[in-house]
Amino acid sequence: MSAHFTPDEKVLEIHRRLAHAYGDIRWRSSSDPLCELVRTILSQNTNDHNRDLAFERLRAQFPTWKAVRDAPAEKVIQAIRPAGLAPSKGPRIQKILQRLTEERGELSLEFLRELPLAEARAWLTGLNGVGPKTAAIVLLFSLDRPAFPVDTHIHRVTRRLGLIPPRTSREKAHALLAKIVPPELYYPFHIEIIEHGRRVCAARQPRCESCILRDLCNHYQGAKTYDQQSTQTISVVDLSNAGLPLAGPGLLADSRRRRAVVGLRAKKTTGDAR
Repeated sequence: MSAHFTPDEKVLEIHRRLAHAYGDIRWRSSSDPLCELVRTILSQNTNDHNRDLAFERLRAQFPTWKAVRDAPAEKVIQAIRPAGLAPSKGPRIQKILQRLTEERGELSLEFLRELPLAEARAWLTGLNGVGPKTAAIVLLFSLDRPAFPVDTHIHRVTRRLGLIPPRTSREKAHALLAKIVPPELYYPFHIEIIEHGRRVCAARQPRCESCILRDLCNHYQGAKTYDQQSTQTISVVDLSNAGLPLAGPGLLADSRRRRAVVGLRAKKTTGDAR
């Protein structure tokens, strides 16, 4: 039986266990904020390999952001094609570069360091194609500002753990998790949950039996309950085909006897489980 934790306490306990399993994770800047923004846009609906290939091709063909901004749209699209959805992503990137030039006079996102956090987030999410996750990635990984990005791994694992309700959308998960995860843990907790999602808590076949969080996991506890219920249902089926008459004068009495026996077995099974 697992101890009862408040959501805040549960986050700390999860962090403690995952830090022990995956090591101490300290913040390090991943790249220039504008590079991070473009890379994250390229990463949408694709994998890391395709994202990196598209980014490398873009920078090889256009060494400066000014060159990307002023290039024919078709050439930018062709360069980033490995990332998929290139006809959408290419013009989107160029429009962001054009807006930066018009508003700031330079192709840089360094000004976001000086803005209040809410304003910096609002500026990023005001860009076409930039949602809460992309904005949070730029803020956290490149600017060292307190934001909690929610990708597919974090969305899946935190729902299974019960940190957010089962039907929570990824967009709403950002605000909910940001409230219960301490800001100083945004970076390590983000990395830890992603690592756990990749190694253990996979989408299709989670390795629950080897998971160090299973006593804290709503998904695992629910699966155990389902298994117990399934065992009881199988017992009913087996008894129904154990040679007892299925029709005739004794049917009602036999039916009651079957229910009584199953009830006793179910109680015994439940008692043993405890």
